[in-house]
Amino acid sequence: MDMNMLGAAGGANDLIKDSDTAHFVADVIEASRSVPVIVDFWATWCGPCRQLGPALEKAVLEAKGKVRLVKIDVDKNQQLAAQMRIQSIPAVFAFVDGRPVDGFMGALPESQIKQFIDRLAGGAGAAAEQIEALLAEANEALQMNNPGGAAELFAGILQQLDPENAKAFAGLIRAQLAMGDAEGAAATLEMVPASKAQDPEIVSARAAVELSSKPVDTAEITRLTAAVEADPQDHQSRFDLALALNGAGRREEALDHLLAIVKADRAWNDDGARKQIVQLFEAWGPKDPLTVAGRRKLSSVLFA
Repeated sequence: MDMNMLGAAGGANDLIKDSDTAHFVADVIEASRSVPVIVDFWATWCGPCRQLGPALEKAVLEAKGKVRLVKIDVDKNQQLAAQMRIQSIPAVFAFVDGRPVDGFMGALPESQIKQFIDRLAGGAGAAAEQIEALLAEANEALQMNNPGGAAELFAGILQQLDPENAKAFAGLIRAQLAMGDAEGAAATLEMVPASKAQDPEIVSARAAVELSSKPVDTAEITRLTAAVEADPQDHQSRFDLALALNGAGRREEALDHLLAIVKADRAWNDDGARKQIVQLFEAWGPKDPLTVAGRRKLSSVLFA
């Protein structure tokens, strides 16, 4: 067999496939989170379907991976067709990020099919660029001590553009914590889709929420500071002081106290100080300057 023909067949199989009710979530909903997916509802007895199908397939192949096509036989998948409220065929729907965003009924000329696909491919890219721009603006607002403005931008992304965006969820949680709304941040965390629960941004936000649940008591900071000064080997007081300092926003001091415990007694409290440092890094975020510097300090202590 001609190897070029084999490669072409493999590419077509990647871009165009038959599916059914059992595989709809994987083939359409999940797949559309990475590339727009066009769903063609058709039947063997449908004349317009036989006209539209080849033209649609040709246009999808010409898009060279910018979109994918999934074909559903309505006779074999009547329940799915009913759920999608298919009343006549051919019926075509376009999915982006797990949601239907466009579509048409009946056969269209090739020129209009191409316009449909170009609009879909371009729209997905434009939406992604818009989201990235809004995320950057929101993060800048957060850094400029404007958590209210940041919260509005993050919430807007979730409400209007991408309801499952992990960066927007994490940013909104951080903004709420910055405004002192720990309860709201916890509620937002509960709204994060299960599929995003282990995303690094969400893991970091969760750690921040957990740390925020520990109230700040300035009198307690004074007492614990005195205890540590009186007995530098009082690791429990130093550990508690680190948590209190972090809660008060004195993050670098908190890190230094925990590093002091690790340096003095790595095994203390089942490696508790190092584990707490890791949780702080998660809460601060991997790109935070103190996280970056703190990782270097921790490594120098561990491998000294």
